[in-house]
Amino acid sequence: MDRYKLIRYFAYTIEILILFMVQETPGLLPPFFGARPVLLIPAAVSIAMFESEFAGIGVGLLCGLFIDFGMGGVLGFHGLLLASVCYLVGILTADLIQTNFLTAVLLGLASVGIILFLQWVFFFLLYGYDHSGYALVQHYLPRMAYSFFAMPLCYFFNRALALQIRGTAEDGI
Repeated sequence: MDRYKLIRYFAYTIEILILFMVQETPGLLPPFFGARPVLLIPAAVSIAMFESEFAGIGVGLLCGLFIDFGMGGVLGFHGLLLASVCYLVGILTADLIQTNFLTAVLLGLASVGIILFLQWVFFFLLYGYDHSGYALVQHYLPRMAYSFFAMPLCYFFNRALALQIRGTAEDGI
């Protein structure tokens, strides 16, 4: 593995750790209709846009396991979902679509919506809670919106990071 790829992956790891601490620290981010954001989903998707699909699996698995630790759910649920979403994002951006702000917004919207909707389905709807619709409207939809608004910031940060470190790698050759 070349030196610049290792530096990039180290920077991604530091970013994930910082976002996890920000996400899990109570009172650091103001609540939006009582919901706190899941910052690791937009971070993982934006990293997967600039890396290979196998690196996307690793980033998605790492972020998903951190989400599992933070939310206290079933260990591996979000890891599996986010790893598969990041793998799909890596394949799409490598072969089918261009990596730009519009695709980042659309992929972020889809990934945040899918993962948090499936979380609601598996943790509320399939358990047969009486007020699962209330949980969706009052808790999960604001969480989806709040998490989605972190996508542009994650996209521009990871784009600058990936292009800057790749640029120095190409200049050195």
